[in-house]
Amino acid sequence: MTAATTEPAPVPALAGFTVGVTAARRAEELGTMLERRGACVQHGPAIRIVPLADDTDLLERTRALVANPPDITVATTGIGFRGWVEAADGWGIGEALLAALGKGELLARGPKARGAIRASGLTEKWSPPSESSAEVLEYLLEEGVDGLRIAMQLHGEPLPDVVDALELAGAEVVQVPVYRWVPPADLGPMDRLTDSVLAGGVDMLAFTSAPAAASLLARAAERGVKDELVEAMRGPVLALCVGPVTAAPLEAVDIPTLQPARSRLGAMVRTLEAEAPTRARRLPVAGHWLELRGHAVLVDGELRNVPPTGMAMLRVLARRAGRVVTRAELLRALPGGGDDEHAVETAMTRLRSSLGTPKLVQTVVKRGYRLALDPGAGPAPTGGHCV
Repeated sequence: MTAATTEPAPVPALAGFTVGVTAARRAEELGTMLERRGACVQHGPAIRIVPLADDTDLLERTRALVANPPDITVATTGIGFRGWVEAADGWGIGEALLAALGKGELLARGPKARGAIRASGLTEKWSPPSESSAEVLEYLLEEGVDGLRIAMQLHGEPLPDVVDALELAGAEVVQVPVYRWVPPADLGPMDRLTDSVLAGGVDMLAFTSAPAAASLLARAAERGVKDELVEAMRGPVLALCVGPVTAAPLEAVDIPTLQPARSRLGAMVRTLEAEAPTRARRLPVAGHWLELRGHAVLVDGELRNVPPTGMAMLRVLARRAGRVVTRAELLRALPGGGDDEHAVETAMTRLRSSLGTPKLVQTVVKRGYRLALDPGAGPAPTGGHCV
């Protein structure tokens, strides 16, 4: 193998990969985190948040709880509990809501929810150290809930298993969905993201809420492309989810998901950062190391952006590395297909130019093209590829 004359600058772990972001809330924050790690980000919000002031469903449920106070209130998120109290203040029933909740016990799922309860002037009875809804459920069932009225403050994410278990145990559960999520007013960006997935232009899809995952699948079903979308996400496209609740709609249709150990945005991005390089394919070719990523290639650790037609051909050549691939086979791989083999020659010229090392792809006269594989090369170098 020919050693590189200079050590290339480290390439970010997500460089060369395209990540689709389906979030509405915190989408910009997530996109920025991904871009800092080298990713190309495509936004396609699958949901939108109903403004609290306009949420008549939340108003009706709040009034019902004021009129008939709950025995127990469960605050699942700090931002959700604060938003609920602030919305009630805007409707002129803030003090009445706090008085109603104060007549019963309050449970906080984690420290942020606990802080929001205390900031409102109330005091929680109990909070689990794990921030787990399952632990909250276990506590309630052990204490006994038969005949009790429980207000469950939600934050967009439904908790059907928790609610069902409490109702089976004899409780009356009033679900309070704060920041309710509905399909976006403009479906265009979500549809374009789906089309890009189906066209092979997206490597990973990031989900931060179960409603977003469900909405993307529902919209694909409306357009008649759900089966194709599910198949893509079972294969080449990685579904990245912030946690198990978010992943549930995808796993219900047998889509495998990648999740962090902790359901946090930063942890999710770091998990992807560790996973992405393992999805790249490294090949020793013509005295160089070639690494195929989503829409780009590393040549000896140097990032090279490759046009879509070039990447389509390169993937076929890599699958048959060292063997000849005919022009007809490469033509079938080109986006849009066609029957003019001259398109292959044009795309090959652009591919070689983008790689910067033309001899990586050899022309086999009257037969086609092949990657000049070095079968006796040692292991791929570990430095210079990712950080």
